[in-house]
Amino acid sequence: MTLEIIRPGDRAYGSVRHVYSATGSPAAVALPRSSVEVARALEFARAQPGPLAIRSGGHGISSISTNDGGTVIDLRRMDAVHHLGGSRLRVGPGARWGAVARAAYGWGLALTSGDSGDVGVGGLATTGGIGLLGRAQGLTIDRLRAAEMVTADGRVLRLSADEHPDLFWAVRGAGANVGIVTSFEFEAGTTPVVARAYVMFDLADPVGFLERWGATVEAAPREVSAFLYVGGGPRPFAQATIVYAGDGTDAATRALQPFVALPGVTGQRAELVPYPEVPLASGAPHTGQQAAVMHGGLATHLDRELAGRLGNLLRSPGVDMLQIRSAGGAINDTAPDATAYAHRHQNFSVTAVAGSAGAAFDAAWGPVREVLDGLYLSFESTHRPDDVHRAFPPATLERLRRIKGEWDPDDVFSQNFDVGVPTA
Repeated sequence: MTLEIIRPGDRAYGSVRHVYSATGSPAAVALPRSSVEVARALEFARAQPGPLAIRSGGHGISSISTNDGGTVIDLRRMDAVHHLGGSRLRVGPGARWGAVARAAYGWGLALTSGDSGDVGVGGLATTGGIGLLGRAQGLTIDRLRAAEMVTADGRVLRLSADEHPDLFWAVRGAGANVGIVTSFEFEAGTTPVVARAYVMFDLADPVGFLERWGATVEAAPREVSAFLYVGGGPRPFAQATIVYAGDGTDAATRALQPFVALPGVTGQRAELVPYPEVPLASGAPHTGQQAAVMHGGLATHLDRELAGRLGNLLRSPGVDMLQIRSAGGAINDTAPDATAYAHRHQNFSVTAVAGSAGAAFDAAWGPVREVLDGLYLSFESTHRPDDVHRAFPPATLERLRRIKGEWDPDDVFSQNFDVGVPTA
């Protein structure tokens, strides 16, 4: 089969040039359908001028999945989801998480992912995966049991704890640095129906509310994962999505009750739903329609100091939204050195969203950044030189650089927080 390559001027070019939050003008977009074609696409890309981007076909929220004048290897054709028996799933990198949730539900399974079903599997499953089953199931990478990867020299390898364990370690948190994953094998969970609550708040005292929110999340049983979205402005409002992934409606009610007891509730709805109704998907084509930029980081506690700085952030001009996602629980059961994602003591992911990049947004974020503890790669739009050190602690980064030097000595995969040693 001939490798499909789309170039400017081709009829389909408009449908493959952009991602959700950025526009691009690549010189070529390759659309492989198999691992062999991915290897061919990589060989083609290495012979072209300009940058290389790897795209799984989803949001691409960090804006690195397209470029101007370079090559994009777009994996959207590799979107199959297969049941391997028991709780094992094989998932293509080009699938979107909404489709994975629907397929898994049919087999009585659920697999943690993000909060949007339009997100692509490949990017999230090589970065971490902080999702609405996270405190119950761990990160998405924690459910990974094996993977197939095309390396920089075009080899197709199977990775697992027993097969190329160094690459299997690296792919769980820094996969974009060491190769192109062409399939994932996951161990899914067995809670296909969950209790989900939507709660709306009017925040008369944003700082006090954020501090109480943090304490409520940390006190919740690990079956609870909770995401909070706070709008900026002089009188912030908030909406929370809270998921209980456990057995029993009485237990779910008890677990969710502290959240509706928080101050400022203006509306609430709780119901039992199939998990596919949690990561909702629009299926809309990506045309750069959401021109958002993000700054993010991790926090151990949402204490008074951090809450105060976040309150100031919400009042800053140009800041549209604050997102606080729960971590902790099963995520922190994994040892920090077990995967390339080493952040196993923090309880929150904190993200600020603005409509456009600029000095004002950076200045507003600065005081928050000072007190955060680590970086989650997918929620950062601006790549500062020291962000690699925030994302990967020293021992982790040293190990990653050794693996990178062995498997990608030419730094082919440099587009996503490159861990290679900087050149002078």
